[in-house]
Amino acid sequence: PDELVVDLVVDRIKADDCTNGYVLDGFPRTIPQAEALDAALAAINDKVDYAINVEVPDENIINRMSGRRACVACGATYHIVHIPTKVVCDKCGAELILRDDDKPETVKNRLNVYHEQTQPLIDYYTAKNVLHEVDGTKAMEDVFSSIVSILGE
Repeated sequence: PDELVVDLVVDRIKADDCTNGYVLDGFPRTIPQAEALDAALAAINDKVDYAINVEVPDENIINRMSGRRACVACGATYHIVHIPTKVVCDKCGAELILRDDDKPETVKNRLNVYHEQTQPLIDYYTAKNVLHEVDGTKAMEDVFSSIVSILGE
């Protein structure tokens, strides 16, 4: 339940290593979770300072994920464009597969769920003036630098 997850998150952020801040990656995912998190943070005199939306068009996500390949033996991952390999794993020589959760139809279904459940968070955090957009189609180093710049404000 959302309340249990929020309680676990709040317990974790009360730890000493979170005194100077913390990053929640992929949470909250829904409006009820965001509202429960806001209430729990307010109770400890804290709040969400930044919400970062790394914007990537669906087609890019589908292409990225459907191009991934995983080794059945050692778990190494490759990408047919970005991290190419031979027909077999470069590390151990075992077979490479396209995992079921990386197949285009699975990715499209996951994106539909994202748009239905998580997309409303963009409006939620925009209304709270904490949302920042980052172009996720840029190089990984540029995306990282953009995020660091936002958090350094």
